[in-house]
Amino acid sequence: MTASKMELTFNPLYIRALHIIFVVTWFAGLFYMVRLFIYHAEARDKTEPAKSILQEQYKLMEWRLWYIITWPSLLLTWTFGLWLAYLFNWWLAPWLWLKLSMVVGLTAYHLYCHRIFNRFQNDLPSWGSMGLRMWNEVATLFLFAIVFVVVLKSTIGWLWGMLGLLLLSAAMMVGIKLYRKGRKE
Repeated sequence: MTASKMELTFNPLYIRALHIIFVVTWFAGLFYMVRLFIYHAEARDKTEPAKSILQEQYKLMEWRLWYIITWPSLLLTWTFGLWLAYLFNWWLAPWLWLKLSMVVGLTAYHLYCHRIFNRFQNDLPSWGSMGLRMWNEVATLFLFAIVFVVVLKSTIGWLWGMLGLLLLSAAMMVGIKLYRKGRKE
């Protein structure tokens, strides 16, 4: 085999694939983490010994998810995303700036989840399960918004996407209120 055939060529599609994989794992971590927060909050209402057993188990599950999956996924999403932007000169594309602003918002959401995580880990009072259910939907809104911007890449397209996002938000709020009403009955 000649030296030229043995050369490894760099394919930016691998970077794109890794970026997408870590976006998916980051969102999965965020979705599941807040779901664990909900269960953890509901465990406060249990009687002993179930309360202590559940709270310790949720602390362990939250810690593993947060530090083994969610935080590394955030860092790798940013790393591969910025690498792609550099490789393809996407800095010049207006849609990228909108996407980046949403990813900064998602990162702020992540950091606030870290604050909630620390409160649960230290047995400090935190949100109730209903507030956490609503908080859990914020990541869904970011997911929809970011995907629409990336796929459509046009001003009119993402405006329609944002309108759809607003309608989705309204539908989710109605769904949460109906869930709450049904749970009380």
